[in-house]
Amino acid sequence: MPKILLIEDDIAFCKLLEKFLIKKAFEVTTTFSATEAREAVKNESFDLILTDLRLPDSDGIGLMSEFKNSHPHIPVILMTGYSDVNTAVKAIKNGAADYISKPFNPDEVLLVITNALQAPKEEEEIPVKEKKTAKKQISSGESEFVRGISVASKKLLDHIQLVSPTDMSVLIIGESGTGKEIIAKSIHQQSRRKDNNFIAVDCGAIPKELAASEFFGHLKGSFTGAISDKKGYFEAANGGTLFLDEIGNLSYENQIQLLRALQERKIKPVGSNKEINVDIRIITATNEDLREAVKNGDFREDLYHRINEFSIQSPSLKDRGEDLMVFADYFLEKANQQLHKDVIGFSPEVVTIFQNYNWPGNLRELQNCVKRATLLTRGDFIESEVLPAEFFQIQNQTTANEVFSLSENEKETIISALSKTQNNKSEAAKLLKITRKTLYNKLKQYNIE
Repeated sequence: MPKILLIEDDIAFCKLLEKFLIKKAFEVTTTFSATEAREAVKNESFDLILTDLRLPDSDGIGLMSEFKNSHPHIPVILMTGYSDVNTAVKAIKNGAADYISKPFNPDEVLLVITNALQAPKEEEEIPVKEKKTAKKQISSGESEFVRGISVASKKLLDHIQLVSPTDMSVLIIGESGTGKEIIAKSIHQQSRRKDNNFIAVDCGAIPKELAASEFFGHLKGSFTGAISDKKGYFEAANGGTLFLDEIGNLSYENQIQLLRALQERKIKPVGSNKEINVDIRIITATNEDLREAVKNGDFREDLYHRINEFSIQSPSLKDRGEDLMVFADYFLEKANQQLHKDVIGFSPEVVTIFQNYNWPGNLRELQNCVKRATLLTRGDFIESEVLPAEFFQIQNQTTANEVFSLSENEKETIISALSKTQNNKSEAAKLLKITRKTLYNKLKQYNIE
């Protein structure tokens, strides 16, 4: 039975949550202050800590840092009635396993706790003093998968964890720049094939005449320009994972060749009579609607079903607004390493500009923007003057009454957004740059009908 330490100074709420968790087969120890919590951690062992952000004698993030230093293996979840993106970012950066906004529903609490208890505890083996260095080494890798805090990110993570241990073919669907290759690498790294090659191929960059040679290899002299034997992508990925990006760009003829190789799991290099057995997992990605391409006769239906045993939606940045500053912070850390800079963070004005921008280029645009701004920044914080011109063109086109920010006058801003969208909550949430679930929580919080 998992044992939870609950730290919450609202005694009535604390007792309510305690009853709920006990009913769900958890063992719970309740404390009402940081002092009591420190004492409890000394005397008992816990599987998870659930703490309020604001305590009478401490700050939840500071207390969490203490526990992460003394007991790095115990996941910590923060609870707060102040649903503030910057606070969430700070919490995640400081090692929080997750973050819950109050008021919340029981199902959400249960899901968050279950996920935190099931998360792989890779850091347990790393001594506390080495942690900072280890984190930097990990985050400098191109394949780093950043865990967001939005509903869309949690769903994405759940899907990745579900499908990774299997050998199912995965189709990743999403706009350009949403990190589809990062998702594919994450699936590979959590699969049984992780010790073998991950080969990424941009199907849009292969001329159709050379596709067979690129995929299956060729023998020397098999065509003009074949000056030596060449191993194809399928053979290079043998035992591992082959990632085909923008698969919709393959010609119909190349689709037939690919389908045959996937069905038979055998390939024949150009100019060879000998077949080679291959054991690979296929992950594909597209930014177009392949079902529409199938209807129009541009994409083979049998190939579509072969590559789409499991589909994953790669959410756009505008659909995961709560993650914006999580990613911005990660890209800043990465840019600091690459450019040998030491920029601390973003000015409040830049955070507001980022939150009001539409990000048509998604994560790729955000990464490029942060890297450029880091290079141009001479002080500790990224200021608005180092941002590209397009950010201000967008702002100038937007009239003052159309800019919705939750940074101040929260209740009035929500009412204004609902009024502008004729009470359409989905559209109001988009205007406010928050998820619909967060909006519903805030409607309850402020008693807005």
